[in-house]
Amino acid sequence: MSYTNEDLAIVPQEKRTWGVWNYAALWISMSLCIPTYMLASSLIEGGMNWWQAILTVFIGNAIVLVPMVLNGHAGARYGIPFPVFARASFGILGANIPALLRAIVACGWFGIQTWIGGFALFQMLKIWIPGLATLPAIFPVAFGLETGPALTFFLFWCLNMFVVYKGIDSIRKLLLFKAVFLPIAAFALLGWALVAAKGLGPILSQPSKFSDSSQFWNFFFPALTGMVGFWATLSLNIPDFTRYAVSQRAQILGQAIGLPPSMTAFAFIGVVVTSATAIVYGSLIWDPVVLAGKFDSPVLVSFAMISVLISTLATNIAANIVSPANDFSNLAPEKIDFKKGGYITGVLGVLIFPWKLLADPTGYIFTWLIAYSSLLGPIGGILIVDYFILRKQELHVEELYSANGRYWYGNGFNHVAIIALLLGILPNVPGFLTTIHLVPKESVPEFISGLYHYAWFVGFFVSGLVYYGFSRATAKSQYPHSTVQA
Repeated sequence: MSYTNEDLAIVPQEKRTWGVWNYAALWISMSLCIPTYMLASSLIEGGMNWWQAILTVFIGNAIVLVPMVLNGHAGARYGIPFPVFARASFGILGANIPALLRAIVACGWFGIQTWIGGFALFQMLKIWIPGLATLPAIFPVAFGLETGPALTFFLFWCLNMFVVYKGIDSIRKLLLFKAVFLPIAAFALLGWALVAAKGLGPILSQPSKFSDSSQFWNFFFPALTGMVGFWATLSLNIPDFTRYAVSQRAQILGQAIGLPPSMTAFAFIGVVVTSATAIVYGSLIWDPVVLAGKFDSPVLVSFAMISVLISTLATNIAANIVSPANDFSNLAPEKIDFKKGGYITGVLGVLIFPWKLLADPTGYIFTWLIAYSSLLGPIGGILIVDYFILRKQELHVEELYSANGRYWYGNGFNHVAIIALLLGILPNVPGFLTTIHLVPKESVPEFISGLYHYAWFVGFFVSGLVYYGFSRATAKSQYPHSTVQA
């Protein structure tokens, strides 16, 4: 059986052309998206003042930069994508487990971005076609879905699938549009906030809603976990991008320049604008699409929504289609290519009901961001311990594509990695169940449920330590081909 195809193959040295500024530009482009804006503005909605929200975003992105750079090392050194890198620790077939978990999260992000784009389309069209907002309900109440937004969501979803059908090259012009127009739209929104609120003074003087420090810390740590979780996906599959790096310096310095500063800067715009809405409208509006829909000028609203539409489309394809396409391809390299992987992502992205996740900031941070960080943190811990501590950054690359090498383990699966993954996820399960109200909060000890607030960190360290201990104990007997010595 073949364990490679064009998408999974090693990138030859002559095709590794990405330098420092390529990675900086990648992160600046990825950070300039509506979910980034909503990230910080949702912290304001949750009770933080402006500097608390900005500091939380910065710290979270500084933390996630560390696994981002570490996992990117293997891609830059060996020219391999994430699913192949995961084979070293999980096994040739076992790598499908982290790849699928990563892919499912990407499907969720695809759904969220598609909902944002579809809702922007709805906000624009209802100005010109008012009847769109009053269409009779056709969905059950439990779906929480109005007919007008549902139709535009489906239209935008079809547009995404059309781009997938045309191939990844079709996204280049959209990315250029995004690079030019989204910053213009963002600064225009910032200008509106400063004029409407009569300067920064009234905005920055708004106090925190927390009555004491304990309330703040109870919100801060889950929020920080959510900030780390925001890019926890890319911190795993960053080899998909760093395999094109000209050097380690390029990927390390480029990411350091591009990620924390651009996330913090765009988040600042979100904080200022959201704070201004409390002054102008009397209530906080944390969704920029909803805010733009309140403007009086149809032309202004249309410009804003077209910017959101094309920006969201470009981000969706670049961030939420390319990577899961590789992950799904790893399942069956001979049968699943980019297009098929994109179609799978599109279908699963609808099934997560993204409109419910974005209905309120607590659902966005505490349910979505923290929940999936509890799955991805353990994977990150295992990958980093395996590559840096146990293997000392040495991989036998040709054996990552073979059933006859050291990475085949037992029938293609490294059971130590799977056990470590499960044990890293386990501590966060009770807190997740109480958060989504499947289990009464009073039935779980507070110490146990509270671990969920630190889900990414708990999973990362538990899985990493378990994987290290078990690997050291079983290296000679279970992995006779491994470079690891007990």
